Amino acid sequence: MRFAISLAFQPVDQLVALAREADACGYDALAIPDHVVELEELATPYPYTADGARRWDHSADWPDPWVLIGALAQVTERIRFFTSVYVPALRSPYLVAKAVGTAAVLAPGRVALGVGVGWCREEFELMGQEFGSRGRRTDEALDLLQELWQPGWTATDGPHYPTPKLVMEPTPTAPIPVYVGGLSEVAFARAARHDGWIGDLYSVEEAGRHARRLAEIRDQLGATGDFRVITALTDAFLPEQFAAAEAAGVTDVWTMPWAYYHGLDATLEQKLDGIRLFAEDVIAPITVS
Repeated sequence: MRFAISLAFQPVDQLVALAREADACGYDALAIPDHVVELEELATPYPYTADGARRWDHSADWPDPWVLIGALAQVTERIRFFTSVYVPALRSPYLVAKAVGTAAVLAPGRVALGVGVGWCREEFELMGQEFGSRGRRTDEALDLLQELWQPGWTATDGPHYPTPKLVMEPTPTAPIPVYVGGLSEVAFARAARHDGWIGDLYSVEEAGRHARRLAEIRDQLGATGDFRVITALTDAFLPEQFAAAEAAGVTDVWTMPWAYYHGLDATLEQKLDGIRLFAEDVIAPITVS
């Protein structure tokens, strides 16, 4: 079992300290969320709450993920980074490839791209991107990214992003894993074709059920190799509960460890304390066992 810390909604002036502490305490990764803007009024309901309301206040910080990862990589030594989740269909795939590839050069072997198709129609419209084709464009973009991250010339003839012969440098020196978020069968199939799945807030039982379905789809596809099942758990607090989730197929848990000790509205010092305590109380016993 590996543990990642979600940096969602954290003040930007705390992020360096949180990253350094997580790196020192043995966490596997930092999860970086993505939104370009926060619109005051939305007709589109947020899909991960019962009433469609957003989980955050409009004043929450949403720093650009790749600028942030490039910066945090310079003040840490071993911790990995993944986006939770980034929406490539909101942007040009060439700009996505450049940003992610540059971050991967700055932090070799420590960067993964977590993606989703997006849920906010109004944000797509603001960015000048078509909402209805976002799934198909995401699939094509992910294939194109893999080509652009290779050395040498690239040319493709996809329906959405036909690409003339070109080269993009710098080229990442290590593979960039791609993790996919979403709860639909289409999202599961997309994840199964790549390197992992990113879930939301689930019980251990629910997470295990999703892990089993992902394994079934991977078996049907003949997929092999490392595959991560990354999710937050609503009913795991003790080492044996996280171990049960691992036995059910969950490979990675993302969390805000200070919430277990000081609540979500913790001060910076309390967050740092929570990072240390969770590493001692949960990560160390699981690692030893």
